[in-house]
Amino acid sequence: MVQKEEHQPPEVVGLRDRIAHFTWPWFAATMSTGSLAVVLGNTPNTFTGLQTIGKVVFIFDLVLFVLFNALTITRFILIPRKAVASLHHPVEGLFHGTYWVSVALILNCAYIYGDPSTGSWFTKALEVCFWIYCGVAFIVGVAQYSMFFRLERLSVTDSVPAWIFPIYPLLVVGTLAGTILPGQPEGPSWNIFVGGVFFQGLAWVVSFLMYGLYMNRLMSGALPSPTTRPGMYVSVGPAGYTAAGLISLANQAPTFIGANYWTDTPVADGEIVRIFGIMSGLFIILFAYWFFFVTTISVLAGIREMSFSLTWWAFIFPNAGLTLATIQAAKVLNSETMNGIASALTVLLVVMWFITAGFCIRAVILGEVLWPGKDEDKTMERLAWGWKANRDNPTARKVIIRDDFS
Repeated sequence: MVQKEEHQPPEVVGLRDRIAHFTWPWFAATMSTGSLAVVLGNTPNTFTGLQTIGKVVFIFDLVLFVLFNALTITRFILIPRKAVASLHHPVEGLFHGTYWVSVALILNCAYIYGDPSTGSWFTKALEVCFWIYCGVAFIVGVAQYSMFFRLERLSVTDSVPAWIFPIYPLLVVGTLAGTILPGQPEGPSWNIFVGGVFFQGLAWVVSFLMYGLYMNRLMSGALPSPTTRPGMYVSVGPAGYTAAGLISLANQAPTFIGANYWTDTPVADGEIVRIFGIMSGLFIILFAYWFFFVTTISVLAGIREMSFSLTWWAFIFPNAGLTLATIQAAKVLNSETMNGIASALTVLLVVMWFITAGFCIRAVILGEVLWPGKDEDKTMERLAWGWKANRDNPTARKVIIRDDFS
């Protein structure tokens, strides 16, 4: 029997065909760039010109975000049926959350770099944007998990940190709330504080449930392939951003929580909240460091076999959460040692951003990404009513398992 030849991608692919494969994971690049700008705006050991560098990174992030929006819209105009399918595809769909996290980081940077140069209108605009973002992020978290529960069947033995991504937009709400609180008047600041705690709590609990599934996979199965192994850093983010958000919110609690808001004790209620919140953040910060070191060892073990994939952007954005948590912890503990660690992590993030960006540009030029059959949507097959993952083909199934932010 003559074996059917496997389809080989053409040597020359037009721009239209390449844009048709511009998938949601590309927004991991804007997540990384935005998170780097946030870290540069908060890093404790500063020097002349650092704010300017941070502004340049922020502006570049805005340019990237607008460009990626244009490419995404163009893709869905070219192939409209992929718009819905991309939201529940077992690989690409997981990364829709990266889009909304990018939005949250832009709002963070807008306050850090734009607030001193604006008026009262900007304060109100940020308040409105905060609540709109929270509403959209909550809807995304509910809708996407609902679609996965109904339309897909993912194996627990193949669980990956990327399963956290649908709730990731809410994981950065605490950090966003803590950033914009100083500029808010008394009434809105209290509402933002409570909202930040609520949504951060939801995101942390869902993430913690996913941690259990991921640990089961690590203990009973093999590590991800070396190419996708940088995606293991995604597991650093939930604990890092939660610790940063809790400590930041708690440290500001006494400024808008009255002395006897809840209790009638000699100690001001705001101080009680501050102490409890700081201790909660410190309680989980080493959890993020533990995942950081476990992942780093795993990456180094397979570094010689690594080739570029969009998972490399996970070198930056989850570890930015760890850096922000370290900055907040150093602030409340008045620790110069932790300030030094935060500065070292900041330098490492900058270096890794340039390395990842360089390899990403090289991969685009060489056709290793944005190429038919090489992106996260390669397992989609067309149906009369739309698109779905080709789960009947064993080869496609293997791709679904391994080609994500493992």
